[in-house]
Amino acid sequence: MYSIIGAGIGGLTTALVFEKLGISYQLFEKYESANAVGAGIWLAPNALKVLEFCGVLDNVIKSGNTINRITLADEKLNPLADSSQLPAKEKYGFSTVAIHRADLQQCLVNAIPKENIHWNKAFSHFETASEDSTIIHFEDNSTVTTKYIIGADGINSKVRSLLFPNSKIRYSGQTCWRGVSENGLPKDFLDRGCELWGKGLRFGFSHLNATHTSWFIVKKDKAFGTDNPSTLKANLLELSKDFHPLTQQLIKNTTLKNILRNDIIDLKPLKEWHFNNVCLLGDAAHATTPNMGQGGAQAIEDAYYLGLLIHKYPNQNISSKFQAVRYKRVNSIVAQSWYTGKIANLNTGYKTRNFIFKSLPKALIDKNMHSVYKLKDL
Repeated sequence: MYSIIGAGIGGLTTALVFEKLGISYQLFEKYESANAVGAGIWLAPNALKVLEFCGVLDNVIKSGNTINRITLADEKLNPLADSSQLPAKEKYGFSTVAIHRADLQQCLVNAIPKENIHWNKAFSHFETASEDSTIIHFEDNSTVTTKYIIGADGINSKVRSLLFPNSKIRYSGQTCWRGVSENGLPKDFLDRGCELWGKGLRFGFSHLNATHTSWFIVKKDKAFGTDNPSTLKANLLELSKDFHPLTQQLIKNTTLKNILRNDIIDLKPLKEWHFNNVCLLGDAAHATTPNMGQGGAQAIEDAYYLGLLIHKYPNQNISSKFQAVRYKRVNSIVAQSWYTGKIANLNTGYKTRNFIFKSLPKALIDKNMHSVYKLKDL
């Protein structure tokens, strides 16, 4: 049996892939119920293809909003690169979907048999009992005996800390404020995702549903900063005062409880994702910054390939095969996302940056898009 630790996007999708392929599993989560926090997440065609395979795509689309156009612009919303997603839809069957993380998590949870999810089970540690038997210890002093452990418990993974105690979380030098505004967007933006690049600051937004819009602000800052709730919105409005008026409207129409602050971090690439009968996936193995909108998608891809490999090679430990299939692609996206964040928040040379991006050939932009969206055959 496979024991999955963590009911985030990666862990839940792994459970759904296992369901589809008839692989025996149990899923353990430290929280008492689904409780995803945050704001919106983009699901590109590569992620949507897997969710279709899992049988949950229709509910995900109903709970989110289809993005048919992605605009990279300057702070006044003058396009630098304007990419239609319709060619991608024609090629892969889907455009990008924007959805609230909590809604996505609920769509995934609802499709998993209740008897396979164990809530309020916080992972503590594991011990090897034999070559084919590992004992998982939980913080409530209960135990479970399993053959394989899949660590899908996020960037602060306890499973990873036991396997690789020297693994290192990296701070990008940037802090992000995310919000969900309780109002829709003008008609021209209903199926459009936008990211505005200014001087040392960027602002992004996309429609989530009829009444909610997800937005974010990213700026250079010191790690572990805090905000004064009484001045937070005024500070964000001041930060973005030189941006398009729509950004101000979104901040003003967001309640304070719906604004979150997070340092932008990733995981320094690991040489290995597995040891003996324990394997990591998603953010536990290769957390990436959110600059390419591929963090959740790569966890979803992990789940898909892990399941296919287990199904193809039953009764084998396929961890090394899994890493071989995924390692190059994932680390390429981690590196590209890291440097994209640096470029997006330039304080000097930002006008030159904007000129260069505006001059990029459409064929080059499309080539990069397709390299990310296409799923590799095993």
